[in-house]
Amino acid sequence: MSWLTALERIGRFTSRFFVAWVLLFAALALYSPGAFTPIADYISILLGVIMLGMGLTLTPADFRRIVERPRDVLIGALAQWLVMPLAAYLLVIGLGLPWEIGVGLILVGAAPGGTASNVMTYLGRGDVALSVTITSLTTIAAPLVMPAWVILLAGQEITVTFAEMAEEIVLIVLIPVIAGLSLRYVLDRYAPTAARAGLSIFPAISVAAIVAIVAAVVGLNVENILTASALVFLAVVLHNGIGLGAGYGVGRATGMAEDRARACAFEVGLQNSGLAVALAVAFFDPAAALIPAIFSVWHNVTGPALANYFTRIDGEPVADYEPSIASD
Repeated sequence: MSWLTALERIGRFTSRFFVAWVLLFAALALYSPGAFTPIADYISILLGVIMLGMGLTLTPADFRRIVERPRDVLIGALAQWLVMPLAAYLLVIGLGLPWEIGVGLILVGAAPGGTASNVMTYLGRGDVALSVTITSLTTIAAPLVMPAWVILLAGQEITVTFAEMAEEIVLIVLIPVIAGLSLRYVLDRYAPTAARAGLSIFPAISVAAIVAIVAAVVGLNVENILTASALVFLAVVLHNGIGLGAGYGVGRATGMAEDRARACAFEVGLQNSGLAVALAVAFFDPAAALIPAIFSVWHNVTGPALANYFTRIDGEPVADYEPSIASD
């Protein structure tokens, strides 16, 4: 067995049991929070590593698709940009969530698509190229779109400025993604074996980073989690469900083919909750990171479940859960 094959197996094994790792270390953080709270100081760095991994999976062809198929890309991006922030705001108001916790739901709603959407689209027999393109577009636009929504929906309750939040997103999202994209281009051209090695091991690195982030947030919010009302969990479940349902519905209503509508469902419903966690910790009360942390676990349950449903109605066996990079 070559060393590349060994790396690939490590990446697949780590990714396949991603949800189990999250649950295990979340439980450990509840039991011994002090062992994980120091990680909170490095959440932004960990997210930057994850975004670097996302950049490594991208190629110039992914961005050419924006020009080649702008209609479906724009519909998917607009659905995410509109549905998730507005749904988050209405749920915060409708469920009467305290603002120090509710702002976390707004952060999730305003976040770009997570890389898990690309994986779930693949497993659910959706249009993977469309999914990757929408994720790329919403991620690149995040420094403008995300702070704009947060300031608009929660401006009276927060002190952070648009510029401060935009700068943080550029540092932990945009720059690492561009660095990963550039590194992938250079490696593909001059060191293809190294490129393959990087893509093979990054699933394990990204999963470890996400698990560390979730454990740190759980450690910081042990008391909040233990005393959280059912409304907090209900908000996460409803928000994720609205996104998945609305994404698919918008796709079908606008005449998308079935595989593209599935991609739209995952793009709208599966958010970059890791980014929401990082911003919550950087700018708000630690309680603001509670909902993004719960969302990070929950959408990695509903995503595979919906992918499994799609493959079942197609009459095909579901593939193994093997994210290409971070499952967030």
